[in-house]
Amino acid sequence: MFETLLVANRGEIACRVMRTARRLGLRTVAVYSDADRHALHVEMADVAVHIGPPAARESYLDAQRILEAARQTGAQAIHPGYGFLSENAQFANACAAAGIVFVGPPAEAIRAMGSKIGAKRLMESSGVPLVPGYHGDAQDDATLRAAAARIGFPVLIKASAGGGGKGMRIVQDERELPAQLESARREAMKAFGDDRLLLERYLQEPRHIEIQVFADTHGNCIHLHERDCSIQRRHQKILEEAPAPGLAPERRAAMGEAAIRAARRVGYVGAGTVEFIAAGGEFYFMEMNTRLQVEHPVTEMITGLDLVEWQLRVAAGEKLPLAQEQVPLQGHAIEARLYAEDPDREFLPSIGRLWHLRWPERNAALRIDTGVRQGDEVTVHYDPMLAKLIAWGENRSGAVAALRGALAHCEVAGVATNLNLLHTISSAADFRAGQIHTGFIPGHASDLFAQPAVESQRQIVALAALGFLQEERNQALARNDAASCWSAADGWRLNSQAAFAFQLHEASRDEPLEIHIDELRSGLAGSSGSVQRARVSVDGTRLEASDIAFAPGRVRARIDGDSLEAGWRVEGQQGYVFLAGRAKAYSRIADRDVQRSATDAGSLKSPMPGQVIQVLVTAGTQVRRGQPLMIVEAMKMEHTVVAPGDGVVETVSFATGDRVEEGAQLLRLRSLAEGSGASGT
Repeated sequence: MFETLLVANRGEIACRVMRTARRLGLRTVAVYSDADRHALHVEMADVAVHIGPPAARESYLDAQRILEAARQTGAQAIHPGYGFLSENAQFANACAAAGIVFVGPPAEAIRAMGSKIGAKRLMESSGVPLVPGYHGDAQDDATLRAAAARIGFPVLIKASAGGGGKGMRIVQDERELPAQLESARREAMKAFGDDRLLLERYLQEPRHIEIQVFADTHGNCIHLHERDCSIQRRHQKILEEAPAPGLAPERRAAMGEAAIRAARRVGYVGAGTVEFIAAGGEFYFMEMNTRLQVEHPVTEMITGLDLVEWQLRVAAGEKLPLAQEQVPLQGHAIEARLYAEDPDREFLPSIGRLWHLRWPERNAALRIDTGVRQGDEVTVHYDPMLAKLIAWGENRSGAVAALRGALAHCEVAGVATNLNLLHTISSAADFRAGQIHTGFIPGHASDLFAQPAVESQRQIVALAALGFLQEERNQALARNDAASCWSAADGWRLNSQAAFAFQLHEASRDEPLEIHIDELRSGLAGSSGSVQRARVSVDGTRLEASDIAFAPGRVRARIDGDSLEAGWRVEGQQGYVFLAGRAKAYSRIADRDVQRSATDAGSLKSPMPGQVIQVLVTAGTQVRRGQPLMIVEAMKMEHTVVAPGDGVVETVSFATGDRVEEGAQLLRLRSLAEGSGASGT
C-alpha cells in the first residue's frame, strides 16, 4: 500500500475517500480552487494544494495542475472520485507516465467504454443483450431518420460520449426528429466536445438497474449485487436502492453474469458499474461507468464492505478479498441525493449561503455523506449536491421508514432544495410498494408537486408565529430586560389578557400575513419544555393551539386537533419552519415598525445581500400599508419589501437586476398622515 494519496476531487466524494484513507493510515492531499479555499475537504486533508480559479476547466479539470500537486506533496497515488477526471483516459495515461498510481481502471478500459457507440459494439460481440437501436458511424440526418423509422417511435436520442442526461432526447414521432437531432448534437458538443449520437427504442416505464463490478490485476472479477436507480429527474438519479425490489434471484444472477462478461471484455480493473434498462421481462445493456458511482454507499450498507478500501487495495496490486459466493447480502438500503435546486422551477440549481444546516442524528442505520457545513457557500461553479442520506433496514419497508424519518428531520435554509420532494416520494404509496420506474416522477407529478392545503399552510404559519414569540421571550430573558413583558411572571394585565400582534411576510405571497396571538396559558415554554395553550389568528382565521412545547431547535404543538412537530430557527427578523422536509421562510414586521412615529424617519432597507428581481412602484406612487414595493432575491429566495404604512414613494434607489448589499436603502417613503418619512423592511 502507498503512503500518500492525493484526492483529485472536491465536496462529498473527496471527504468520503479521505475517511477511508485516514482509517488505513494514509497521508491525504486535497486540491482546491479559489471557491473551495475553506471547504470541508480542504480542512480534512493532511495537506492541501491550491490549483487555480473557480472554473473547473482551470482547476479540477486541469490534469497538469493535479499532477504537479502530486509531485509537490510526494503523492504516490491519485484517487479521482467521480466526475472531473475520473473517466479521462489521457489523465490515467499521464499518471502512469509520471509514475503515479491512478486509482481506477486502465486507460484502455476507460477509452473502450467512454464511447456509448463503441461500448455497444463491444457488448454486442460479447453476447450482452442490447436495446434495439442504431449505433453506427454514419451520422447524417438521412441515416438517422431511416434508423428511427426501422426502430419505431418513440425513440431515444443519446450522446455517444454523454452522461447525466446531457444530449438525451425522447422523440415521439418523425416530425420532431430533425429539430431534436440538432438540439441533441448542440448540447453534446458543448458538454463533451463530441456530437455523435446513437438511437434506441424508447422503453415505456422501464427500470434502471445497475450492477456493481470489481476486478483485480490477478484475473478475478465479481459483482456486488445490483442497485435500482429508477427514480430520476431529467434523466438523472435522485433515489437509489439495493437490492432492486422484486428482482428474482435468477434475474439477479443473469444480470450479474452479463456485467462480469462486459468487464472482462475490456480488461477491467477496480470498481465499475454496468448499467441496464429492464422492461417486459428482459434487460438490456445501457453503458458502463468506469469509476466509483455516487450511489455506491447503498452497496456498502447491504454488504458491509468499504468499496474505497477495495479500490485502494486493488490499485496497490492486492487480490480481491472475497470470491463471488462470499459476497454478503444483508437487509435493504436506500440513498437520497439532497440537491440545492428548486423542483418547482424545473429543478434549477440554487446558489447562496447555507444559513442554517442541521442533519438528523447518525446511527448504524443512517449514514450521511456530505461535503458542506453550515455557513458554506453553494456556488454556480460545481454540482449542486449537498449530501447523500443513506438509510438501512432489515427489509425494504424498514429502509423506507428510516429514510422518511431522516428526511423529515433535515433542516436546510439559505438555498432552495429538493428535500420536500424526496420526502414526498418516500411517502408515496407506489414507492413504498416498490412500484417504481424511470417515469415515476412525471407520472406522479400531480401528487408530488401539490401544494399543502390552505388549512395546513395556516398551521405552519401558526408554528412560525409562535416561534417568533418564543425567540422574543428568549432574547428578553437573555438581556435581563426588566421593562419587557416577559420579565413579569405573575400573569397580571391591565383590563385585558396578554395579546401580541405583528405581521409575517412569506416569499410566495404579495400581502403580509396578519398575526394575532392571545389567550396564552402557562407562559411560553422555555428549554424545560413546559406546556401551554394559545389562540393564533392568521389573517382573521382563528386556530387553537395546545400542548405547545419548545426544545432547542424544535417545537411541538397540537393545532386545531392536528399534532405537529417541526424544526424552527429565528435569526433577527428572519425565521424558518422545517416540517416534513419542507422549509418555509418568514420575515417578521413588528407592530412598532408598522406604526412608527413621524419623528422616526428612515428608509426601507434590504434584509440581506441579493438582487432586485422586480420594482413594483415609481417615485410619486401612492401606496397602502402592506402593499408590495420591491422584490429582492437573496440566497435564491424572493423577499417582498412592503410598505410599512400608507404613504407616497419619494425615491427608488435601485432598478431590476441591480445587486444590493444588506442594509442598502431600497426606497424612501413619505407618510401621508404625518408628511414625513417612514421606515421598515
